[in-house]
Amino acid sequence: MPANNAKTESGNFSAEERAAMKKRAAELRAEGKKGAKKADGLQAVLDSIAGMAPEDRALAERVHVTVTATAPGLSPKTWYGMPAYANADGKVVVFFQNAGKFSYRYSTLGFQDAANLDDGDVWPVSYALKKWSPIVEKKVAELVTAAIS
Repeated sequence: MPANNAKTESGNFSAEERAAMKKRAAELRAEGKKGAKKADGLQAVLDSIAGMAPEDRALAERVHVTVTATAPGLSPKTWYGMPAYANADGKVVVFFQNAGKFSYRYSTLGFQDAANLDDGDVWPVSYALKKWSPIVEKKVAELVTAAIS
């Protein structure tokens, strides 16, 4: 009989992936409660950013500032434990995934299907972020502007 391990027992999900799914389940439960959801969402995003490694935190802070300045109509919230920004319908438009989340070599700025980035039959919905610069800030602002248009 083969030895059981965490990967086999959990349907081949890593411990980090299972933790992210648990966070998302908690987020969905919290979204069902009435109250100051927007303020809670902002605090959850700030807490998520604060828990990141210094390099990831620096990127996430700049992404947060850029997204909130470019698209003040998007509401901050966490999505699978990551900073995300949702439209008025509560659908995530843009999110940030830090490199440390799944031990990647770069952080990711991603867009969900609520983003208006369509360009023919194929278009990018995820961007690698290694370092922040004025050029990167301009590109992120352009992408967010397009996503909400």
